[in-house]
Amino acid sequence: MTTVELTRFHVAPDRVEALLAARPAMLADFRADRAGFLDARLVRLPGDQWLDIVYWRTSEDFTRSRAKGANLPGITAFFAAIDDVLSSEEGTTTESENAR
Repeated sequence: MTTVELTRFHVAPDRVEALLAARPAMLADFRADRAGFLDARLVRLPGDQWLDIVYWRTSEDFTRSRAKGANLPGITAFFAAIDDVLSSEEGTTTESENAR
């Protein structure tokens, strides 16, 4: 099983370009600095909301990542484009990892 981080947030329309421009550097920073980071998918929802789906090897990896916060420039820039975090949840996959 894989740990999944689900974060829903609001981004003002005038900040969407900044969010999308910051995404590649944020992912690069995660790959370089976050043990257990596997992958991430960003989903645009109605009402200026977004859902970030982040896959972690373990719950402990996710917890350690959260403790680091926005410690690198790419992560800081991505977080700066977010107006409001609406929810954050942790779960685990139930499908076979080979099915992805």
